[in-house]
Amino acid sequence: MAFLERAGFAPGAIDIAVQELAPEAVSRARFVGISVPMHTALRLGIQAAQRVKEINPACHICFYGLYASLNAGLLLDGLAESVIGGEYEGPLVKLVQTLAGESAGSVDGVTARGGRAAPWLERLPFPAPSRSKLPPLERYARLEHRNTLTLVGYVETSRGCLHRCLHCPITPVYDGRFFVVPREVVLEDIRKLVDSGARHITFGDPDFLNGPGHSMGVVRDMHAVFPDLTFDITTKVEHILKHRTVFPELGQAGCLFVVSAVESLSDTVLTNLEKGHTRADVSVALEVVRAAGISLRPSLVSFTPWTTYRDYLNVLDWVEREELIDHVDPVQFGIRLLVPPGSALLSSPALIPHLGPLVRESLSFNWKHPDPHMDNLHRVVNAELMAAARTGQDPAVTFIRVVELARGLDKLHGGAGGRLAAGPARARSPRLTEAWFCCAEPTDDQVRALRTFKRLK
Repeated sequence: MAFLERAGFAPGAIDIAVQELAPEAVSRARFVGISVPMHTALRLGIQAAQRVKEINPACHICFYGLYASLNAGLLLDGLAESVIGGEYEGPLVKLVQTLAGESAGSVDGVTARGGRAAPWLERLPFPAPSRSKLPPLERYARLEHRNTLTLVGYVETSRGCLHRCLHCPITPVYDGRFFVVPREVVLEDIRKLVDSGARHITFGDPDFLNGPGHSMGVVRDMHAVFPDLTFDITTKVEHILKHRTVFPELGQAGCLFVVSAVESLSDTVLTNLEKGHTRADVSVALEVVRAAGISLRPSLVSFTPWTTYRDYLNVLDWVEREELIDHVDPVQFGIRLLVPPGSALLSSPALIPHLGPLVRESLSFNWKHPDPHMDNLHRVVNAELMAAARTGQDPAVTFIRVVELARGLDKLHGGAGGRLAAGPARARSPRLTEAWFCCAEPTDDQVRALRTFKRLK
């Protein structure tokens, strides 16, 4: 929005996660850009694009963001006119200028039908983000902490990633590169969000500690201006160990929790994903974060072709033993490895024996576990998790139920599970009210519950 406004345009915005798709706005548009930073966003964005085509078939549809270039072949097959991956804002503005007649010819970084997708990886002159046409913060996830709900703002200090975890969608797009957003731009963005009511900031960087000098500079400046503002970050287990000395400062500056892609406690799985950490490293990272007075919120890829039944039980035992039941969003126990087109995993010899065909409807490659019981476990756990989400079930109750389902497959494995007493009165660890996950299929309920198209069918 800010890039387009700086170029003299007055774009409209619809956030289809929380708003209905407005036919009147679509009918008069010459260009519709659909942001697809995550797989779920892509699935919903395709539905939006199909409806846009029905309302306004002459409109130019462009998918932009992380999942655009990964899925370029599918998106450009009769649905979109163009896709942009990587640092997309510059090419997007030039594309709109071309469509408006302000320039001519093809645009570097924009892939049209018949072209070969290549992400645009050039540094951009960032303005402060513009959110004036988006819904207010009250429409979005909040921080739940000490039995209160707080408005949350989202900012980024960097994009891309230094690392090349095989299952991560960032790897084939950025190939080990990352780009920082200037500190003054980030701070101006934070000021605007605070003026809009935010009292907590989520730093949405793929990894906040890719450039620790830059990110810690932002934290220090933010804390100096807004000493009561709390925040959370996302970073690798590997970076927690490498930069352990910064965590006491993060805790003192207001960091409430750290999201970290633990993924698995199986060294076999971690090796096949090229995560860069081991099971032993996870234990050390947990100690580092806790010592700083910060909560660790692990994200998991609970089902992979290499995850054994015992591996799954080990994670449940670890979560219970380390008193992390309230620190793990229940959805994490049902996440199944996603293999989108363009994934670096497609070249992995370890995956090839399990890999099936590309499923266009799900925009991912199918795979089967060598043990059919694991695929069955995924189905029953996922069904339980969806049912729990519909009713807003206490995560402790959900965890106990997942333990019962998992251990029910092995009558010899004892233990009741779930030592944490369920109930709304207990003090829960800080969390966002919307579960965070990236490299996973959306649940059936997420797709079915879309409000976006209710009035349009």
